[in-house]
Amino acid sequence: MSNSVIELIQQHGSVRNYKPDSVSTDLIETIVAAGQRASTSSNLQMYSVVVTTTAEKRIQLMALSGNQAHIGQAPVFLTWCADLSRLERVCKLQGYPHESGHIENFLLATVDVSLVMQNAALAAESLGLGICYIGGIRNQSQAVIELLNLPRLVFPLCGMTLGWPEQPPRIRPRLPMNAVLHWEQYQPDDRSQLLAYDQAMLETGIYRGRQVSGGEAKTSQEYGWLEHSARRVSKNHRPELRQILIDAGFEMK
Repeated sequence: MSNSVIELIQQHGSVRNYKPDSVSTDLIETIVAAGQRASTSSNLQMYSVVVTTTAEKRIQLMALSGNQAHIGQAPVFLTWCADLSRLERVCKLQGYPHESGHIENFLLATVDVSLVMQNAALAAESLGLGICYIGGIRNQSQAVIELLNLPRLVFPLCGMTLGWPEQPPRIRPRLPMNAVLHWEQYQPDDRSQLLAYDQAMLETGIYRGRQVSGGEAKTSQEYGWLEHSARRVSKNHRPELRQILIDAGFEMK
């Protein structure tokens, strides 16, 4: 069973090479407006997005996000932020205290941002644009906060490049349905499913050239999704984030 929306979703792939053509303000606003139609907890809309189009600032963001070249190349960079500052102003207007420091509030904002980002991504792709999510925006979060002049209770969760693709994106295989879909109760992955997916990823060549990243060298035949994923989650990445979040007002109580 399929329709045009499902077909669009199935064609998603991250774009890392963009044409130099600009993206109009009208298009950007249309994409963000589509993002806003996403579900949001209690209609609190705990998100904001900072649009960066100037080359100088995109290069700065690129340097802060792992020097990924497409950040500087794409004509637009979007920084999606968890934003509780607006609700703090609402509480002040209405005469209520603002309980911003609880983990639940940050989780709600994170879910809100995730939903609005995905709506925006689909809208962009429906218009022929391409995107790539940039988790590297959290590599140097405090510097990003300062560069974008983010106030207290606003935190940059994820970046997104936006522009016209030079070529269609590569579509990566996903885990088999049985690995992620559970009926009635959770069932751990079958080893054969993971091995089959690992082989499918090896055949794409996506991880070729990454064999020596973060550990003992592996041949291209050995370095697939299993090795890549195990190495990725065996380390503590960005340990400074907790303190940066606390300093920004997200106390995680």
